[in-house]
Amino acid sequence: MEKKPRFGWIVVLISAVAAVTAAVTAFLVVREKKKKDDAELEEYLDYSIQ
Repeated sequence: MEKKPRFGWIVVLISAVAAVTAAVTAFLVVREKKKKDDAELEEYLDYSIQ
């Protein structure tokens, strides 16, 4: 009987770690894409002014 609650907590812990990892990864991907888009826009504006 004791193993079921322990197993449940292990599943909850693994799920929580996976969710946090996914959120951090998504944040980093979005931040990197924004940097890239900003750099491309700046380059476009520099060339369009000349």
